[in-house]
Amino acid sequence: MSTVFIALQANEDTRPIIEAITADNPHAVVNQQPAMVKIDAEHSLVVRRQTIEELIGRDYDLQELQINLISLSGHVDETDDELTLHWNA
Repeated sequence: MSTVFIALQANEDTRPIIEAITADNPHAVVNQQPAMVKIDAEHSLVVRRQTIEELIGRDYDLQELQINLISLSGHVDETDDELTLHWNA
């Protein structure tokens, strides 16, 4: 199995982002630490702009994610609407 992950700072800005990621990736495992939240997933993980916007109630540019991004693992495919982490088979 190949696991990908994204790690974000734990703060008020990332709470709805983490909620959106877990809603769109029910297979993901969330590991909360004092200053960071790491989300692991087998095979792939998708961050969807639309889901984040629904939770925060405003437009969201996925580039904003980088403000609170600590680290990630996997190949990155990015559009204006989605950021996908995966490993090529």
